[in-house]
Amino acid sequence: MSLFVIADLHLPFSVNKPMDIFDGWDNYAERLKHNWQHCVKQNDIVVLPGDFSWAMKLEDAYDDFKFLSGLNGIKILSKGNHDYWWNTVGKMEKFLKSNDFDDIFILHNNCYSYGRFGICGTRGWISENGEYTDKKILLREAQRLETSIALAESKDLEPLVFLHYPPIYLDGENKEILDVLKRHNVKECFYGHIHGKKKHMYAVKGKRDGINYHLVSSDFLQFMPLNITKIVQNDE
Repeated sequence: MSLFVIADLHLPFSVNKPMDIFDGWDNYAERLKHNWQHCVKQNDIVVLPGDFSWAMKLEDAYDDFKFLSGLNGIKILSKGNHDYWWNTVGKMEKFLKSNDFDDIFILHNNCYSYGRFGICGTRGWISENGEYTDKKILLREAQRLETSIALAESKDLEPLVFLHYPPIYLDGENKEILDVLKRHNVKECFYGHIHGKKKHMYAVKGKRDGINYHLVSSDFLQFMPLNITKIVQNDE
């Protein structure tokens, strides 16, 4: 069983909002499906840290979920800033069950096991202007990450963290998120959200203060799910 990750699918099947108007996104759904089916096996796990679908409501995301369910592997979704369809865990789990999407799971105030590791995460946040509303959301996201990691540790699992927003970008840092990562001695952090070659250049990649950061937005990965099995096993 291998572990993969890819963020920012931005699937357009539920609404007419294709991403192929942007540079590098031509035929991205077809490319994603081809690459995914080539490398991911049925018993593998794929983590998707946010921005899965453009749908505005959960029921409107059916076609995107159907597409995802038709791909190989077990899929674990967390929230992104464009996932307006996101709802309560109870409603999302009911939606998945009623539509027989039994290979899709929600990551929200919980964790999932992969060997001796715990798959943990939340959306995160970027507090760019210091406004109170941003700070409030950031603190809430930090608490959700804390809950997810603490649950993994209660099961004697080493946390692997998957965020949508980068905790570090250029000269900006989200101290509250970073404090959680450092307090729990997190070694690997995967994040998306950043698009375009110019912005990719400024994304933090590699080790900083003992944490390995990995950019996994779909256009950066050329729509190829990243196999991180060896990355996490090398930490052993």
